[in-house]
Amino acid sequence: MGANVKDKTDIPARYSRQILFEEIGPEGQARLMDARVALVGCGALGTVQASLLVRAGVGHLRIIDRDFVEESNLQRQILFDEEDVRAILPKAVAAEKKLRATNSLVDVEGLVEDLNASSIGRLLTGFDLVLDATDNFDARFLLNDYCVKTATPWIYGACVGSYGLTFPILPGDTACLRCVFESAPPPGLSPTCDTAGVLGPIVGVVASLQVAEALKILSGRLERVSRRISVVDVWEGRQSQIDLPAREPACPCCGKREFPYLEGALGSDTATLCGRNAVQIRRRDGVRLDLDEVARRLGPIGTVEKNRFLLRADIDAYRLTVFADGRAIVSGTTDAAVAKSLYSRYVGT
Repeated sequence: MGANVKDKTDIPARYSRQILFEEIGPEGQARLMDARVALVGCGALGTVQASLLVRAGVGHLRIIDRDFVEESNLQRQILFDEEDVRAILPKAVAAEKKLRATNSLVDVEGLVEDLNASSIGRLLTGFDLVLDATDNFDARFLLNDYCVKTATPWIYGACVGSYGLTFPILPGDTACLRCVFESAPPPGLSPTCDTAGVLGPIVGVVASLQVAEALKILSGRLERVSRRISVVDVWEGRQSQIDLPAREPACPCCGKREFPYLEGALGSDTATLCGRNAVQIRRRDGVRLDLDEVARRLGPIGTVEKNRFLLRADIDAYRLTVFADGRAIVSGTTDAAVAKSLYSRYVGT
């Protein structure tokens, strides 16, 4: 970042109020306009982050998301509307369209992809900063492995119910995610969108705090980056900050330089989706699907809709949403074994 910083006199007037903020100024804005940011996830947190980053003038924004827009998203995912639901658009595609109309000076790239151990290098190489808008710890530990190994700053964020937290991770400087959370919480023991719901205001607060830290990093003000965990509960009206722990020499990731999630030794090829009665199935063999052929096979046994991005089939009590890269979201169950069985039966192994 910064090698090709634009001339300070070549800054559009749309950023004038941001430049008036002394800690950014013309030089910081020029750095923002030269920055490359990857956003992993484009749900509740991701849509707010993406909107703020594009309006701030980040030069290139890559949005990586595996999911499609549903009606239940509209309560808190601010980039989407009812037409996106009717068109069953992938979130990355809908977001790219909206964001390009928001600021044509920003290079916005929406990728309908699953971030996993085999794809992460291809998807994140060459970016100055990674922002977390995922909904599960497997993805976050994978991000942590990659960012620590490549010395790429990233910003963690999570929220559920009315509560959320966020903190930045600067590899080599601050604690990493596994210094803070040694392992993922056991399934079923922590509240999720499914069990506790989520309020739109906490999404906006956490995402805004993430972007505030991103602007500090991207504008070259690393000394201003928080070394604390910010915790907010909008319903109880509580805010607090907890000092990040010191870097842990015994940390398997940033201390011992072990990267099991990145190497594919940990993690799963299934994931229960937050806020959804659904399971994602991911193929590890990289085989791509012919959606026309899948539609022909499923047509006689269910109701099928298809566009160039995905196929949706309603079969008995289940809905299968199948992507060309072999992924599928099986709605109607949270049982990974049931989801795998349905995938094998109707899509193939």
